[in-house]
Amino acid sequence: MKQKTAVIIGAGPAGLTAAFELASKTDIRPVVFEGSSDIGGISKTVNYKGNRIDIGGHRFFSKSDTVMQWWRDMMPVQGSLAKDDVLLGLDERKIFLEKNGPDPEKQDRVMLVRDRLSRIYYLRKFFDYPISLNFGTLSNLGSERLFRIGMSYMMTRILPLRKEKSLEDFFINRFGKELYSTFFRDYTEKVWGVPCTAIKPEWGAQRVKGLSLLKSVLHAAKKITARDVSLGQKETETTLIERFLYPKFGPGQMWETVAGSIREKGGVIFLGHEVVGISANGEKISGVTLRRPDGELLNAAGDYFFSSMPVKDLVRALDAKMPKMVRNVAEGLVYRDFLVVGLLLKKLKIKNETKKVTLNNIIPDNWIYVQESDVKVGRIQVFNNWSPYMVADSDNVWLGLEYFCNEGDGIWGRPDREMAALAAQELASLGIAAKGDVLDSTVIRMKKSYPAYFGRYDDFDVIREFTGRYENLFLIGRNGMHRYNNQDHSMLTAITAVSNVANGIKEKDNIWQVNTEQEYHESK
Repeated sequence: MKQKTAVIIGAGPAGLTAAFELASKTDIRPVVFEGSSDIGGISKTVNYKGNRIDIGGHRFFSKSDTVMQWWRDMMPVQGSLAKDDVLLGLDERKIFLEKNGPDPEKQDRVMLVRDRLSRIYYLRKFFDYPISLNFGTLSNLGSERLFRIGMSYMMTRILPLRKEKSLEDFFINRFGKELYSTFFRDYTEKVWGVPCTAIKPEWGAQRVKGLSLLKSVLHAAKKITARDVSLGQKETETTLIERFLYPKFGPGQMWETVAGSIREKGGVIFLGHEVVGISANGEKISGVTLRRPDGELLNAAGDYFFSSMPVKDLVRALDAKMPKMVRNVAEGLVYRDFLVVGLLLKKLKIKNETKKVTLNNIIPDNWIYVQESDVKVGRIQVFNNWSPYMVADSDNVWLGLEYFCNEGDGIWGRPDREMAALAAQELASLGIAAKGDVLDSTVIRMKKSYPAYFGRYDDFDVIREFTGRYENLFLIGRNGMHRYNNQDHSMLTAITAVSNVANGIKEKDNIWQVNTEQEYHESK
């Protein structure tokens, strides 16, 4: 009997997870086509002169035991870190070497256990994220603003909640209008480029989930008496998670490892192969047309098709007859693009005023959310704190300044040198670093990083219903489903889709139910 083939579009977390599951648990041969030259999609790691950039920042934490075990099976955990010590304890090292041998490459293929700290930068001061009513917050806000926040929040507890027609309604119902205006509005509008009133509340349900001001306060109080925080923080809201796993050399190391396992199991991965056409035969997809790096077109047939490519591009590529409404909705889907400026610095101007111990005593943050409206930068990553191996020279500070933009706009199209100069200028304006301390820079652009919850998003069910007619087509992942998933949710959509194929389940609703379970949503 001829071996069946699965064509997988995209080598990001969803596509590679699908390929690995197929190669490991079925007789179906996965063939992955990736349009870019990189493994990992937005979860890749860019290596610039030994300094590594994590595109967007990826914590390896999930409330799914399946995903947590999947990651740990792929890359063993090196062990908990004590302060800034990144070496294994003697017993752990012995066990690790017995399992993996003395191969230096395998010793590098490990997950670190990291402490998480993210803060908001507003009024040129640091605030806890999520907001907690500690002394620092109270002092930074001042009595007048604090009073307004308190009264505004109390009104949400007394008066009927707003009908949630927009993201603004979602935030105000949970935090009050004053706190929303202070800490949520400006940053969110930087991310999306439109007012919060134009964004659907589903985005809040996807990203903020069960977080509320009360839960933030209770979590802060719990931290005071807690002795230890384990990795199994299943009762903690995702936004409040304080420890997570992280590959030694960034998230791309995980997906490069997965790609290697897929190849070892007989799967094939083609980079630089862009899908430009999709052929249908009745209620089945029959093949895809690809453009190779040299521009030549080729065709690939398959029995199953898993797509993590942007839905807009998928519909454009389909050569099947379809209702005009489907094409109109697809063309109306909106994406937000992403640009990161990597800046290598001698030092930071801003000091570490926390009790957290860091190498060279730099600020301990993973992320800094920049709420200030006088700069364009939306978020700053301190790569030293994700993993000390992300920076080539530990005496330097390696930052990623993130700019949210649209392809073709003034930020996206600005030359690299100008973007680097803008980033350095904004760091200086914020008081974080001096321009004279910048040693080097690089600029990375990522198209269609964030599927938007506006435009024709309300009509997305039209596309879901139409594509669902093809019994051998499975939409998976963030862009494949036009849903702002974390990588663990993207993986779960792939795992669910492969399970359906393996068990002969034709219904696809369970794929779409990933990341909509009650545990991921705001308690009523």
